[in-house]
Amino acid sequence: MTPLIAAMLGLTCTTDSLARDRVLQVVGPWEITGIDPIRAGYVFGRMGVAETLVTVDGDGNPIPALAESWSVSDDRLVWRFALRPAARFHDGTPVTAEAAVAALEKARSGAGVLSRTPIAEITAEGSDVVIRTATPFAPLPAFLANYTSIVLAPASWNGEGKVAGIVGSGPYRVSGLTPPLRLDVERFDGWWGGSPKVGQARYLSVPRGETRALMAESGEADLAFALLPAHMDRLRRNPRVDVRVVPIPRTRMLKVNAGSVFFDQVEERRALSLTLDRAGMATAILRNPANAAGQLLPPSMAEWHVHDLPPLRRDTAEAKRLLAAAGWKAGQDGILVSPDGERFSVQLRTFTNWPELPLMATAMQAQLREVGIELDVAVGNSSEIPAGHRDGSLQMGLASRNFSLVPDPLGTLLEDYGPDGGEWGAMNWSDPALTKTLEALKTTFDPAERAPLRARVSEIIQTELPVIPIAWFELGVAVNKRLGSVTIDPFEISYHLADLTWADAEAP
Repeated sequence: MTPLIAAMLGLTCTTDSLARDRVLQVVGPWEITGIDPIRAGYVFGRMGVAETLVTVDGDGNPIPALAESWSVSDDRLVWRFALRPAARFHDGTPVTAEAAVAALEKARSGAGVLSRTPIAEITAEGSDVVIRTATPFAPLPAFLANYTSIVLAPASWNGEGKVAGIVGSGPYRVSGLTPPLRLDVERFDGWWGGSPKVGQARYLSVPRGETRALMAESGEADLAFALLPAHMDRLRRNPRVDVRVVPIPRTRMLKVNAGSVFFDQVEERRALSLTLDRAGMATAILRNPANAAGQLLPPSMAEWHVHDLPPLRRDTAEAKRLLAAAGWKAGQDGILVSPDGERFSVQLRTFTNWPELPLMATAMQAQLREVGIELDVAVGNSSEIPAGHRDGSLQMGLASRNFSLVPDPLGTLLEDYGPDGGEWGAMNWSDPALTKTLEALKTTFDPAERAPLRARVSEIIQTELPVIPIAWFELGVAVNKRLGSVTIDPFEISYHLADLTWADAEAP
């Protein structure tokens, strides 16, 4: 344990202990929100503690994990997943089909992504997990790759069916856990994929981006995730640090309450979009003008990004015209007023988990003022945006939406843009044509037939703007050069700790 980390945790450490116990340090902004996979399965998946039946490669294609192979019946209703015969849980018990079925049933009965699938039955047949669906469901393998679908040993649950501990089957097992701050793991030599080279690793939740950068700079973090461009510029001058920048399936976007007087007309939402200087924010804050979002889904999502879709742009004159057409007129102080006397004064909620969001919110505040919109920026916790969706108090929210929690973006789109909207997607808005298209994608297996359906989804969202894309995402990661074989997962499913090596000669 390093001195800075020890100080953060209120612990003491000695030089002797540092020399004796070499621990790979991973830092990121994400808190460990408990031990239930529904809430915090992502950290156990990323740290190699727990596995899913299926995972994905760097392009998002499903590949084997606990299931070494799978097939689907001709009628597309029965999926069969063959488990790896050598797989063992960390308590030494075998990963059986019965154990996997029990874990998946718990995931399906909770708030995980499997609860949103048409699964009719999950059974064990020999060493196979068999999943029957009520209707064909093409993205099922991607849903099984989500962290809420991790397979835990029966010993993980107590007599009341609640998670009492994390007993997984991955290359690392839990050696210490202190939510919401820290997870310690150690090598599991019984892993079916072989024994990892790195013996111990630790994940620390470090909310402040500057602190993460300092830890990388001093060598007290081996992997530091979610860094601001300014921090990366400084770290590039450090000979001990390699800075990686990876496009990932995320989009920074404005979520608006389309049921409010401010955004209930599409002209108002389009005017808001036309007011925003995406290129300026991408250049000044993100240091990459190419990240200005011309549509919701970024180019890195090749199958979903529509190259001939007219991009979102800035045109304040057109924005003013649209607002006037919607009935808004400038008041004495320059702020727009509705025919009913409502001032166009709205609150924007955002949060610091992604440190660039408050900076972008401040820039938007000045930009919207140009067309007569008064913006109050409230920086709080990320939970305040979905809470505001649920209680109806949210007017606008600036967030970073992850389209790879289910590696097929359809999983997120179904959650965000269904008839009832979603906590991170549409609010008080729905579109029958979009709902019909999303439903068709669920049952369409042929890639050639899926392509025009995906394009139609993007076109509808671009036209109606239930959310307003701002900037695409690049994940900045600082990697200490004493590490070898580092892979940055664009889908944020795994840190690939089992593939890492110590590159320096002093490695134990």
